[in-house]
Amino acid sequence: MGSYQAVMSRAAFWLTGGAAVAAVFSIAACQILMALALVALLLSDTRLRFPPLGLPLGLFLAGTLISLALSGDWVSGRPQIRKFFLFLMLLVVYSAFRELAQLRRLVLVWAGAGAITAARGLVQFQEKYQEAVYAGQDFYQYYVGERITGFMSHWMTFSGQLLIVGLLLAAFVFFSPSARRKLLWYGLLCGALIGAAILLGFTRSIWLATGAGGVWLLWHWRRASLAALPVALAAAIWLAPGVRTRVVSMFQPQRELDSNQHRIVCWRTGLRMIQAHPWFGLGPEQVRIQFDRYVPPDVPRPLPEGWYGHLHNIYIHYAAERGVPTMLMLVWFLGKVLYDMLTALRRLPPGRSEARFLLHGAAAVVIAILVSGFFELNLGDSEVLTLFLAAVACGYAARDAALKTAA
Repeated sequence: MGSYQAVMSRAAFWLTGGAAVAAVFSIAACQILMALALVALLLSDTRLRFPPLGLPLGLFLAGTLISLALSGDWVSGRPQIRKFFLFLMLLVVYSAFRELAQLRRLVLVWAGAGAITAARGLVQFQEKYQEAVYAGQDFYQYYVGERITGFMSHWMTFSGQLLIVGLLLAAFVFFSPSARRKLLWYGLLCGALIGAAILLGFTRSIWLATGAGGVWLLWHWRRASLAALPVALAAAIWLAPGVRTRVVSMFQPQRELDSNQHRIVCWRTGLRMIQAHPWFGLGPEQVRIQFDRYVPPDVPRPLPEGWYGHLHNIYIHYAAERGVPTMLMLVWFLGKVLYDMLTALRRLPPGRSEARFLLHGAAAVVIAILVSGFFELNLGDSEVLTLFLAAVACGYAARDAALKTAA
């Protein structure tokens, strides 16, 4: 029996790692592997454990169920209940990965997977550039509505995943002892591909989030390096095709082409939903269904071009959909992760360690999610949410391993 349980424990480890990496390529494969990993864990001698996030997460899920029950539309809201399964990623990663060396290898495999999907995105960018040239169209106008997606179905998913992988990789390069040796070239090569794909993805919220997470890492690595950041940004804006136009569009949008006005309509509509249903919201998926009922009367029709299936802001969207208290549970969840990572960093002894890079990486990812969440429903995307939860679990596993070693 003991041998059988040991085999199941090893199987759970490999299946969990496969699930975490598969999220970059296929959410279906990721979920299948995660389910198999959970079964293997239950059949093994591995002690199951869950990060200390049960209370905020439990209240968020309970608020979702209450909102669904009060909405009276169980059928439409079921997709959001099915997404509860994704939170098992916290359980399987935190249970199966316990050693710092294992966590480092997972991040490096993520980096390789991110580099592969980034390379695919760069090929797509070249193809789209040539298509615009052959069609005799302005590249920016041709590209903004059909951007690179890597192996994903949408550019927001593609860019959101690269954001998480890129920040973890940057933390590795800055803080890991392994980065001083043979792995530095690997980290830099993968980082260059991921950075280029993020830049050419033209996703402005991801640019801002990458900057926020990157500033955090640079500040704690070498503060003087922040002086070079404006130069690097200026070079990227000047050299990359269309990037300068995209940056200017944050402040001077090109009418229907850019999504500024579309987002403002979504936010204003969401605020009216919150005013009408502050405690439990409209119910899961009801924002999409009832959107037209809450559009402010002074908004001219037709509405600006864009996607009105959600509110392009996690704070407004979850408050409108599930109520302000449930939204605050999500903020508590994210804030607790950040607080726990910072507390663990303060307790670490000075010097470079694998734990330090993982803790800084997890903190940078949370900061980036908080920033990009002002402009997109990033955690409503299953692929991004799954990868984010895996990164959070890695942070907690690194914290426990480091504190155990220090003791």
